[in-house]
Amino acid sequence: MTRTTIGAMCLLSGIIIGQLIQCRSDQASSAASVSEQSDTTSERRAVDPIRIVSTAEEATIALFENAAPSVVYITTTTVRQDYWSRNVYEIPAGTGSGFIWDDKGNIVTNYHVIQGAYRAKVTLSDQTSWDAEIAGIEPRKDLAVLKIKASSNLKPIPIGTSHDLKVGQSVFAIGNPFGLDQTLTTGVISALGREIESAAQIPIRDVIQTDAAINPGNSGGPLLDISGRLIGVNTAIVSPSGTYAGIGFSVPVDVVNWVVPDLIKFGEVRRPVLGAEFVQQQIIDRMELKGALVMAVAPGSGAENGGLQPTRKSSDGEFIMGDLIIEVNDEPIESNNDLFLTLEKYKPGEQIRLKVKRKQQTANLTITLGSSL
Repeated sequence: MTRTTIGAMCLLSGIIIGQLIQCRSDQASSAASVSEQSDTTSERRAVDPIRIVSTAEEATIALFENAAPSVVYITTTTVRQDYWSRNVYEIPAGTGSGFIWDDKGNIVTNYHVIQGAYRAKVTLSDQTSWDAEIAGIEPRKDLAVLKIKASSNLKPIPIGTSHDLKVGQSVFAIGNPFGLDQTLTTGVISALGREIESAAQIPIRDVIQTDAAINPGNSGGPLLDISGRLIGVNTAIVSPSGTYAGIGFSVPVDVVNWVVPDLIKFGEVRRPVLGAEFVQQQIIDRMELKGALVMAVAPGSGAENGGLQPTRKSSDGEFIMGDLIIEVNDEPIESNNDLFLTLEKYKPGEQIRLKVKRKQQTANLTITLGSSL
């Protein structure tokens, strides 16, 4: 190989190596540029300032912050005996919600929340827990009162009214669905005047229907109006799955407000009574009668003093049908339940007017109501 050829080859190799070095330098420069851009774009975004977009949102926040300290979380336990060892164990029974009625430690909830419980515990919004005693129960309205001896300051829930509610009003439910405490849901009043069955298998009338989400664990919690006032106690839902389906029911506060004081004072409701016993509804239905048929009248009762006639036998052994009550203060009565629920609107000692069917005629009577206690 000549020197000229070797020189040419060396020159060519130098050119190629130079180009490779330049290419790698360009690639490194490009990578550095990309890295710089990447570093710039990976910086944290600036936080936008919070903006409450409407007075409605502000009102909801204020409502929750004001009402939440009045809502409590209730847990219950029951006891079970081991079949073989005969040892008795305390096991969780259920959870529910409630609210502070007064600063004396009275807590309102549903009867079915504490039904059959061996022990109940109330947890306040500050996460302190207190053993609770049952102060009173009213299965017919699915209401109960628990008593705690809390040392902390208790904030009673504001009380509203339910007789003047309107369909479409905004409502707010606070409770502990599935054990998730202090949960707020919102909705509207979907309907009024509904009827549901209580734990005592007696209808609860004038119930509030709402689409605010109510789930297991919400029972016993408050339903509030836009002012944060109690208008109902969340009690039941309609759902094939047992969870929220858009239909919830609340016992109206007007009922709560006359039941709870009696539960606190007497442990049960002081009901007005006529002082009469009535024929079973199944028999009345078979007789195709509309009303409450009097079977017996208690001696010295308001019914006897007012002239209410019982069912009795004649001298020749034939039954003489007693008075059939068809109206109370001009309100129609078609069944025993109608009579019982209508009487709940009055207090012991008040006078009521009865219209009765007696044989083929009607009679008007004035009765002074007695007390169940």
